[in-house]
Amino acid sequence: VGLAETSLLNKLIRTSLVESSHHVEILQQDPSSPLFSIKSFEELPLKKELLQGVYTMGFNRPSKIQETALPIMLAYPPQNLIAQSQSGTGKTAAFALAMLSRVNAAEKYPQCLCLAPTYELALQIGLVVEKIGQFCTDIKVTYAVRGNRVWQGAAPQEQIVIGTPGKTMDWCFKHRVVDLRKISLFVLDEADIMIDTQCLSYQSIRIQRALPSDCQMLLFSATFRERVRAFAERIVCNPIVIKLREEELTLSNIRQYYLVCRNREEKYRALCNVYGSVTIGQAMIFCQTRRSADWLALEMSHDGHQVAILTAELPVAQRATVIQRFREGREKVLIATNVCARGIDVQQVTVVVNFSLPTDHRKEPVFETYLHRIGRTGRFGKKGVAFSMVESQEVRLIQMIEEHFLTKIKQLDPNNMEELEGLED
Repeated sequence: VGLAETSLLNKLIRTSLVESSHHVEILQQDPSSPLFSIKSFEELPLKKELLQGVYTMGFNRPSKIQETALPIMLAYPPQNLIAQSQSGTGKTAAFALAMLSRVNAAEKYPQCLCLAPTYELALQIGLVVEKIGQFCTDIKVTYAVRGNRVWQGAAPQEQIVIGTPGKTMDWCFKHRVVDLRKISLFVLDEADIMIDTQCLSYQSIRIQRALPSDCQMLLFSATFRERVRAFAERIVCNPIVIKLREEELTLSNIRQYYLVCRNREEKYRALCNVYGSVTIGQAMIFCQTRRSADWLALEMSHDGHQVAILTAELPVAQRATVIQRFREGREKVLIATNVCARGIDVQQVTVVVNFSLPTDHRKEPVFETYLHRIGRTGRFGKKGVAFSMVESQEVRLIQMIEEHFLTKIKQLDPNNMEELEGLED
């Protein structure tokens, strides 16, 4: 599953902002630029129609990244900004407000341009812009995406254009319906995904270079690794950089156990014993293959458990529906392959089960995947429990994981779960 699909999944399933305890770091290149943060949306120079849209969206107060980013984005003269923050922290709503604020509603031509790496992500961004701007009746949004045709000489009258790089290039250079010299605000979303695909990087830079020198540049990324930094420096001139530290996954608050079983049927019986011995809010069970996940889902359903299944073969929208139902508690168990090991936060998960350990083609453990799998429990400082089912020849994998993470994984008897009594305390 690519970065774009993971990002889209997170956008689809976020019903509220992720609260982070980590601080915003500011790297300021322009010492003459004043920096300040806000604690309420009323402190910003926003029209009442935009405030109404913000509150209708359910944002009662700015998130941590919004507190610092919005004053910079709305400052005059305009400031260039690079903002790094993980999914679900309010980046999209922040630059949606910036675009809606910069637009002159009386002028009927494109003034703000936002690029996203995929068709689906562009539509999701547009949905946020349209919801926040629903009371700004004179401001319109159009989409430079596949299926939305334009003809030479028929310039769009919408003030905000949201598109993918390839189709936007067609509108600007091939059909010449968007005059880039009139764009006053340029947003590049998901920069880490853009640079993951060479043609997207090239297209984005070509579009950016045709913009006027005084065009405000806002670049957003879920990560800020060296490749992202180098890409940003080619796009944005003298930016202010703000970073929200990513939550570090840790094993310190997750109790880990393993059970040695002879085959998958014995693994299943052990799983049922675990399920009967521990008070479980919700559980995520990871399988190595889709076939194994399908088998396990069928067995658990036959035994009366409410289960959902998540694999890479499902369309993105269907995966988002499965996760949303799980988040709402409609199913207590989510059986997943590695598609769900990273980036998806469901706070009420108390137990993670590795029905099979993550291994590579050499049958060696994939440490990072193990960390992200069991990291689905114990989120935001809460305690969690992780169980791994292994066959006798796989005990060495447990030992390798212990050595790698300098941690202890305790062995349990699959037929005797007395040790687990009171574990939820």
